[in-house]
Amino acid sequence: MKFDTPAKDNPIDQLKVVGHPLDRIDGPRKTTGTAHYAYEWHDEVPNVAYGYVLGSAVAKGKISTIDVTTARNAAGVLAIVTADNAGQLGKGEKNTAKLLAGPEIEHYHQAIAVVVAETFEQARAAAVLIEVDYHRERGIYDLASQKDSVTTPPESEPDASVGDFERAFSAAEVQLDATYTTPDQSHMAMEPHATMAAWEGDKLTVWTSNQMIDWCRTDLATTLKIPKDHIHVRSPYIGGGFGGKLFLRSDTLLAALGARAAKRPVKIALQRPFIANNTTHRPATLQHIRIGTDKSGKISAISHESWSGNLPDGQPETAVQQTQLLYAGANRFTGLRLARLDLPEGNAMRAPGEAPGLMALEIAIDEIAEKVGIDPVEFRILNDTQVDPAHPERFFSRRQLVECLRTGAEQFGWKARNATPAQIRDKQWLIGLGVAAGFRNNLVMKSGARVHLDAQGIVTVETDMTDIGTGSYTIIAQTAAEMLGVPLEKVVVNLGDSSFPVSAGSGGQWGANSSTAGVYAACVKLREAVAQKLGFDPANAVFADEQISDGNRHAGLKEAAADGKLTVEDTIEFGALEKQYQQSTFAAHFVEVAVDMASGETRIRRMLAVCAAGRILNPKTARSQVIGAMTMGVGAALMEELSIDTRLGYFVNHDLAGYEVPVHADIPLQEVIFLDDTDPVSSPMKAKGVGELGLCGVSAAIANAIYNATGVRVRDYPVKLDKLLHGLPELI
Repeated sequence: MKFDTPAKDNPIDQLKVVGHPLDRIDGPRKTTGTAHYAYEWHDEVPNVAYGYVLGSAVAKGKISTIDVTTARNAAGVLAIVTADNAGQLGKGEKNTAKLLAGPEIEHYHQAIAVVVAETFEQARAAAVLIEVDYHRERGIYDLASQKDSVTTPPESEPDASVGDFERAFSAAEVQLDATYTTPDQSHMAMEPHATMAAWEGDKLTVWTSNQMIDWCRTDLATTLKIPKDHIHVRSPYIGGGFGGKLFLRSDTLLAALGARAAKRPVKIALQRPFIANNTTHRPATLQHIRIGTDKSGKISAISHESWSGNLPDGQPETAVQQTQLLYAGANRFTGLRLARLDLPEGNAMRAPGEAPGLMALEIAIDEIAEKVGIDPVEFRILNDTQVDPAHPERFFSRRQLVECLRTGAEQFGWKARNATPAQIRDKQWLIGLGVAAGFRNNLVMKSGARVHLDAQGIVTVETDMTDIGTGSYTIIAQTAAEMLGVPLEKVVVNLGDSSFPVSAGSGGQWGANSSTAGVYAACVKLREAVAQKLGFDPANAVFADEQISDGNRHAGLKEAAADGKLTVEDTIEFGALEKQYQQSTFAAHFVEVAVDMASGETRIRRMLAVCAAGRILNPKTARSQVIGAMTMGVGAALMEELSIDTRLGYFVNHDLAGYEVPVHADIPLQEVIFLDDTDPVSSPMKAKGVGELGLCGVSAAIANAIYNATGVRVRDYPVKLDKLLHGLPELI
């Protein structure tokens, strides 16, 4: 199905099942332990061995010698794979660094060997016995030290300029010129990267944890240099990913290599302290923002430049993209600069680009609003735009940022905020309110599905879409139930298998909208097949209550499959609407904080997110996504930071003991409001994504609230107490 004109009325609009806050259909399996995650396929294949991955002890250099003799003779060891005996390997298109290094080392903890043994403990013990000599080379690990030497944009991300920013900024009556920093961050998903691999002749099956089944399969085939159709990838349940499992990682490749060498199925789970440096992370940024306004507060000039670092051939953190679209202003400049660093690969983490970009931009907006003397909510409303500022002929398909701000301000009690910082106290606590806009572009991806109808009236949906805890199973079931007029319990959903049609996968906030649109397309075909089988006009047929009807005539849906299962398949393909319309999602985040005036300790007291993100397919699972994102925003604002040893080139706090994330006691009452935002330009579902929007802007709202509470403006995340102590008022 080609989607190249805005959606008209369709069966989804009945909203008998779609749009309802239904419980997750996979919930019982997950709560009873019968949902198998990557490391838990205990009964699929017999005689499973265990792998343990050894990572490089240096961040840059070469392996001079690697001696596995002692390790190979250790108890229980079945095989040891290194670059010397792995055979010729390729490199996946989406991998910046090799997943098995040797002799060149590109980053710390890059995998250099996998030991396979009868037990995990034996594999781990033997890995310690591998003797490696390195030639360490000088590396570059500090982004700030490289900033001045990087003056041109990467080829893939040219500067964007509208009007004459420098001239307009110089002439502006009110100016802001400030620099902000965000640190390297780690995904820290609850489930570690894990894979079980088994060969049958020259055919390989991997049970893994991966957000994008087809990307994984394609890059694994490229790396192993075998035909893609020789690989079967299964990943029906994923314990969190946040972008860290978008791509083929070392656990999958090394499980496959280890299984081939040992001639046994092999399980590998990357050990928690290994993941931060071996896999990917969100890169740090240095962001320079300049804003000029007139005395009334209207923006006349806005510039946002961002520096990040990565390995050679890596991509920049696109932290300026929201600034191109969020606020009006005739004169604009955005630019990215990419430094070469020898740290582990920087790549996608929940809301790449907008999340760190808004951490800076939305503080800057508060700062310029204060300079002008306008309430920060009103300043944002004053500078709203209904068109792409660089292309005024291109309207937003839907844009309800003003409604988000107005609704949030009313619900949160924003009028009670004291605009003068450090004025409100509750015993030893300084109280402050903060706001920030949220923005995330609405991305869509081609997505396919297969749908069956059997003689019992059961509808089965198959697609390689994944569920990373987001509720994919449930919203796909709701879509099929709505389209075919059956109750939810008559729908079976099978996900995360490369034998199913290729879907959008889970990433970039495109998964829910795109994958359900793919199921919609397949269900349209099934409706046509059922109608044809039973002699109905597909254009006029109504599907409801497990029946098909047309005027006075009706028949049971299952009758169409009485003499054999009906099976159809289709793919949604998105046309040029994205060129005609700017498609984005919007939010307003409001936060109340309390800061201890003696210690600088910050406590979040309450949070509110108001979101405009298309039709909400399931308010219960969507709310879960947003409050999880808000929690992640608390972590980014107050505690999350990968600390770099700039001498040796690695992340020091590489586990959950040292990399702090919010816990239950850190998170207060969280409220979420979804505006009615049905968008026919987005897809036949008229939905958009929401899982990343819930993060975008949260950290800045917290930083702004801290400023309102204390009068201390912190521009370098995370906002820890040591950055506040110097400016706190005297104890009275």
